[in-house]
Amino acid sequence: MNILPATIEDAAVILDLQRLAYQTEAAIYDDYTIPPLVETLDQLREQFHTKRILKAVEDGRVVGSVRAFQKDTTCFVERLIVDPEHRNRGVGAALMHRIEATYPAAGRFELFTGHRSVNNLRLYERLGYREFRRQPVSEKLTLVYLERRAVPNRRGVTEFPAR
Repeated sequence: MNILPATIEDAAVILDLQRLAYQTEAAIYDDYTIPPLVETLDQLREQFHTKRILKAVEDGRVVGSVRAFQKDTTCFVERLIVDPEHRNRGVGAALMHRIEATYPAAGRFELFTGHRSVNNLRLYERLGYREFRRQPVSEKLTLVYLERRAVPNRRGVTEFPAR
């Protein structure tokens, strides 16, 4: 598997994969109108101008993707997706490691997921992310915000705690 920068030419494939991957989330919350499922191709294409988008490619096929952007010292990670047939094989973790490496100046990484998305929460916690806030959205959904912060080591060099 290779993790590569996605290009705008990958947008349609990534959007199709996103719609497939988020079916699981939609079923958990019984809501098929969640933003990842109603995002349009034009909306995704616009994000190529403001975010870094990576893709995981295996045997010539896109099997995962993630997006991020940095504001001040915080990198906001979004839309981690993995083809359902490739889940639990390290694709999501590899994408997260690479997107974090793409932002070496970030002192903090932030993302969110739904409160019932147990597999997502487990992955993020395993990667060193910790919950810092919950925001109710509806009767069915509360967003769980997680972060991973850099800390100064004994030499005063900022680094991230071991995972």
